[in-house]
Amino acid sequence: MEIAGRRVYSISELTRLIKQTLEDEVGRVWVEGEISNFKVYSSGHAYFSLKDAGAQLNAVLFAGSRSGVAAGTRLEDGQRVRAYGEITVFEGRGQYQLIVRKIEPLGTGDLMQRFLELKRKLEAEGLFDAARKQPLPVLSQRIGIVTSPTGAVIHDMVTVLGRRFPNLHIRLAPVRVQGAGAAQEIAAAVRLFNRTCGPDSVWPADLLIVGRGGGSLEDLWAFNEECVARAVAESAIPVISAVGHDTDVSLCDFAADLRAPTPSAAAEMAVTTKQEWEQLLAQHMRALRQALLRQVTALRMRVVTARSSRFFQQPLLLVERRAQQVDTLAMRMGHAAALRVREGRQRTEHAHGRLRVVREGLMHLTRARIDDNARRLERACRLRLERLQADVAGNARQIDLLSPLAVLDRGYSLTRGPDGRLVRSVRDLASGTEISTQLKDGSVASIVR
Repeated sequence: MEIAGRRVYSISELTRLIKQTLEDEVGRVWVEGEISNFKVYSSGHAYFSLKDAGAQLNAVLFAGSRSGVAAGTRLEDGQRVRAYGEITVFEGRGQYQLIVRKIEPLGTGDLMQRFLELKRKLEAEGLFDAARKQPLPVLSQRIGIVTSPTGAVIHDMVTVLGRRFPNLHIRLAPVRVQGAGAAQEIAAAVRLFNRTCGPDSVWPADLLIVGRGGGSLEDLWAFNEECVARAVAESAIPVISAVGHDTDVSLCDFAADLRAPTPSAAAEMAVTTKQEWEQLLAQHMRALRQALLRQVTALRMRVVTARSSRFFQQPLLLVERRAQQVDTLAMRMGHAAALRVREGRQRTEHAHGRLRVVREGLMHLTRARIDDNARRLERACRLRLERLQADVAGNARQIDLLSPLAVLDRGYSLTRGPDGRLVRSVRDLASGTEISTQLKDGSVASIVR
């Protein structure tokens, strides 16, 4: 339409004009660039950007044009390709784009090349070795998060953590996650948590989550910087890396103790749910209760076995056995003492016989020595015999204490049935039963009425 003699376009008209001009003037072209932000949707269509150092171009490869992809071409971020297609405008957004019909590989892009070179360097240093990985805490009560303070990522992680374990202490270290200086902020935040870790720390943490949402290789590049990889690998606090989506891979992922496919998944991995802990505690309680029941059952069996044993049923038998052992010991001690005396006398007599051949002048001295030795030997034998007699007397007293007769001396009695067995209860007797009651000075025969 025209207003005051001037041509005025609507947005749709202008967009269609630009589209028509581009399609007519530029048409089909070959373009070289590096693939970035490559995504394939369920329809099979692929959307990505082709970029160089100064600009980028949106591109789309429809599923029906896949046959135009040259063999050996890797369609992923960082790959340099030569693409052929027509330039057009997507009217809904007013963006111009390349509809790709053919793609040929050119090699790895500059950014991807930097990624691979740094990855090889850090791998050679052992920074990604499995031996360096730390296990996650069994129960993390304090979670440190290094990410942007705005956006869906921090909201999703806090929501998941709060749902899985309420009252969890969460500390956010707000950082930029892309652009100039972002890598330095991320590395500094990780090191800050490590410098302040401890029971009295202002920022205590049992576990760290470092991450951001998805994006192109350029968007995620801060997490591929060497300073971030080293800070994460050197962290004394276990680290979960949650950079981008499942298909995104960063050096931070390799350096971390555990990689999560998404930030929300990292929150799931960080803590066990309260319900799972309660179930585990209930399992342990059941196991403990069963163990106690088994122990009580075993002790009861031991008591039953002891009650049915021979010595429990006939305690006097045990006393009699011990008394017999004491008698045997006393007899052995008496024989040993007598043997010692006889041997001493024999040695003395032998000495006397030998002394008879000694010259007359030494007889007096020799006899004096012999007499002295004899007296000392007799005294030693007497002392030894007295000690043995004292031991025998002590053993006899012990026997008396253990003897059932000593119990009878204190006014008790033993009642036996017609079969000679001890009567333990009135229920063991029937009317007319003959019983024998043993007292300290005799026994009495009775008939139960």
